Amino acid sequence: MKKSTKALLAGIVAGVLSLGSTVVAQTGDSMNKKPTIVFVHGLWADGSCWSKVIAPLVDKGYKVLSVQNPTTSLSDDVAATKRVLDRADGEIVLVGHSWGGSVVTEAGTDPRVKALVYIAAYAPDKGETVGSLTESVAPTILPGFLQNANGYLTLSKEGVVKAFATDLSPKEQDVVYAVQPPASQKVFGDVSVNAAWRTKPSWYVVASEDNTINPELEKRMAKRANAKTTILKSNHVAMLSKPNEVLDVILDAANSVGR
Repeated sequence: MKKSTKALLAGIVAGVLSLGSTVVAQTGDSMNKKPTIVFVHGLWADGSCWSKVIAPLVDKGYKVLSVQNPTTSLSDDVAATKRVLDRADGEIVLVGHSWGGSVVTEAGTDPRVKALVYIAAYAPDKGETVGSLTESVAPTILPGFLQNANGYLTLSKEGVVKAFATDLSPKEQDVVYAVQPPASQKVFGDVSVNAAWRTKPSWYVVASEDNTINPELEKRMAKRANAKTTILKSNHVAMLSKPNEVLDVILDAANSVGR
């Protein structure tokens, strides 16, 4: 065999081996890559409500993104969430609180979403609304603290203290009250079209002391979704009052991705 032919074959073999090593390395990287955690807040809150769980997740090497919902309609909030999903890397764990549960139920059909986590959240089925779910159980004290200005609702300071963030410190309650964006009253009648929990593995944190969403409704929705359920002695904003416990649930969901 001519020397030039031997050199050509050696080059081809080296190239194939190099390519194979690259594929193996890329496959290994893909298998070891952590999912992106995307947070979706509810009504009378903003993306900062996840602050106590964002930092620990980042410290553990996760990419974390927090949606800023306009809380003007289900379709508007789903659109805002999808824009954030498009910024995510690889697979996604989608986490929703309160009204944000309706949003992740709708947006979670995205094939990149591999797990859903509900924190004291609505998990509607197709054709349901937040209003219809709320009316299916005994009312909470929350409606007595709503203030309506031209069709947009906010919580009174007393409502934050007594119905929304009861187990937070007074200073934390001040922040919750200050940052709340007005929510359109139309959201309560927006009809769900998708139910991602029917096809995606789900986790659910029930807040047993919730004065915003009836805890019995939370338990019912968690059971219906066949969600891995954790019950915390917490008021509505469990991610602020029980951040370590909520973090454990999110990590459990994240660790399930790619198994």
